[in-house]
Amino acid sequence: MPEKTIAQIFGTGASRLASGATTPSGGLFIPDSALISAGLATPSTATAEGHLAAIVLQAQTVLTQTAFGTDTEQSIYVSSGFSSFTTRGTDNQSYRVDQLTFNLAKIDSGSTLDPDNY
Repeated sequence: MPEKTIAQIFGTGASRLASGATTPSGGLFIPDSALISAGLATPSTATAEGHLAAIVLQAQTVLTQTAFGTDTEQSIYVSSGFSSFTTRGTDNQSYRVDQLTFNLAKIDSGSTLDPDNY
């Protein structure tokens, strides 16, 4: 299967912009320097999953459980899970699985996840 595209992972209209490009509409922009500092070596050729991994790893450095415990304005924290191994494919290739958990907290008012609440 081919790698998922940026639009498939981040939504319709999401795309990779060249340096200095202008956008047809407003939106979130994450500069390559931020992705590189999170460990993504070459953002211009990285996969959409690589971009997402860099964003999550960067978020983990700021959205900590410790900060969540002391800052009542913080609604999300990222925590590490346990690494494990699994096999995939017809040749049972071994893969390492590293877990990161997104924890979303809000005042209990229903069971629906709504991004506007965070």
